[in-house]
Amino acid sequence: MSTDRGTVDTLLIGIDACSQGILEPLFEDDHVPTIQSIWERGPSGDLESQIPPWTASAWPSLYTGTNPGKHGVFDFLSYDGYDWGVANASAVDEHSLWELLDYHDKRSVVVNVPMTYPPSKINGAVIPGFTAPENPPSHPDGILEAVREEIGEYKVYPTPGGETAAFEEYVDSVSMRSDAFRYLADRFEPEFGFVQFQVTDTVFHQYGYEEEMVAEIYEAVDREIARIIDEVDPNVTLLVSDHGLGKYEGKEFRLNTFLREHGYIETTRSAAGMPSWQTVREQSLRKGEEKTTREPTMLERGVATASNFGFTTRRIGRALETVGLDGIAKRHAPAGVVKASDEQVDFAASKAYMRSRVETGIRINLEGRDPAGVVSQGEYEEVRDELIELLSDVTAPNGEPVFEDVARVEEYFEGPNVERAVDIMTIPNDWNYFLSAQLRDELFAPPSEPWNHKLYGIVAATGPGIEDADVSGAHLLDIAPTVLSALDVPRSERMDGDPLSVVSPTDEMEYPDRKEGMRKSTDDDDVEDRLADLGYLE
Repeated sequence: MSTDRGTVDTLLIGIDACSQGILEPLFEDDHVPTIQSIWERGPSGDLESQIPPWTASAWPSLYTGTNPGKHGVFDFLSYDGYDWGVANASAVDEHSLWELLDYHDKRSVVVNVPMTYPPSKINGAVIPGFTAPENPPSHPDGILEAVREEIGEYKVYPTPGGETAAFEEYVDSVSMRSDAFRYLADRFEPEFGFVQFQVTDTVFHQYGYEEEMVAEIYEAVDREIARIIDEVDPNVTLLVSDHGLGKYEGKEFRLNTFLREHGYIETTRSAAGMPSWQTVREQSLRKGEEKTTREPTMLERGVATASNFGFTTRRIGRALETVGLDGIAKRHAPAGVVKASDEQVDFAASKAYMRSRVETGIRINLEGRDPAGVVSQGEYEEVRDELIELLSDVTAPNGEPVFEDVARVEEYFEGPNVERAVDIMTIPNDWNYFLSAQLRDELFAPPSEPWNHKLYGIVAATGPGIEDADVSGAHLLDIAPTVLSALDVPRSERMDGDPLSVVSPTDEMEYPDRKEGMRKSTDDDDVEDRLADLGYLE
């Protein structure tokens, strides 16, 4: 039962990619006293993420309490046939927490949560996070301008790059989230508050594991969590992450290279193909208009050679930046340099392919479903069985199986949107193998992202409204019904999770279907560049 206390009754704090393996050394060196206090004095433990454990799909799973087969987001990208765009909240087909609370006339303030652009029109305020444009339309109209007038600068994305000044923007972004949230909480006095810190994930994608940088980022997050809790005095506080993060001990496995070797993939350099660092910047490739017929230059051949040793064009660009040559490269060889290492999958002519590594699986080019499907309905299950058997036997150079599981997609997802997903899930062994969609000469290489997503994040609960309970076995899908129960609101019967025993469960009820609008991608080159820079688009 909720009680009247401070400005916010139930507070949800998201720390992207946080895991026990990240927290333990920070605890040992006393870098995060607030988080450590929450962790040690109340129920806490692992929070199992969904498959695949990636930001764009996991946060909708957390805030809707439904699996991707229901809510419809499987990747940072959404697909229309063989075309693609950056996914956003228009692709989420299930009600968010704040929409369900709005149904019961409860106010919410939501700040920086991924996949919330375009924002819901609720009683309260929403400032979107990841995959929104830099100056996102927020709710209510004019609220982002009011936030900036009150707290000063507010940016969705810190400036990417390897320089110290860029890292300082990462640190500064933490206080921006906190200042915005506390201002909005004071202004709207919501029953529910949700603030997310994305930079705890992006710092690893941008810099790898740099102990001092990680400590500085987490110290900043810890300070702001303390300020938020002190100011809004919540009855219930839940600290959660969408997935974990850790070192990949295995190799990078290039799944499309494997499929090409076994005759499933046709390739092209002159038509629309899989998303890559190149196609993000060369938009005409989506329409098959770009043609490269000239001989490659020495620089281009060098890029192609480097790519076979695990260097992506994104990292080559970063290296050029550090020595001051990035401007020259962009001016004099912007297309050729990138294309040199990017032979593409020809979607329409191939039998099966990995569209994007984030999807963690293989899509079959199915007749009647895909625009130029080459696999007939009658062949479909036979092709699936062939691929499952073939991939289940793949071993790394050390003899270890690359995959923990290779299975039909319906073994992982259920709901009306399963058709949007891949057909075969390819789950890396202990999430130690980096799956890549890139086509290269070598099948295995050192992982392009040595520190990356893992299956287990964290959950911790504190506050007068929290009961002492065991949270072992907690799942990402349990968070939404837990929040609703904490606020004495019936949870949706469509939810796949259950309330954690830290609160008394409420009953289920049937809510109206979410009104489906047109799925629109985030049409913003800067957002696509950002995703590419962080390794989500290869």
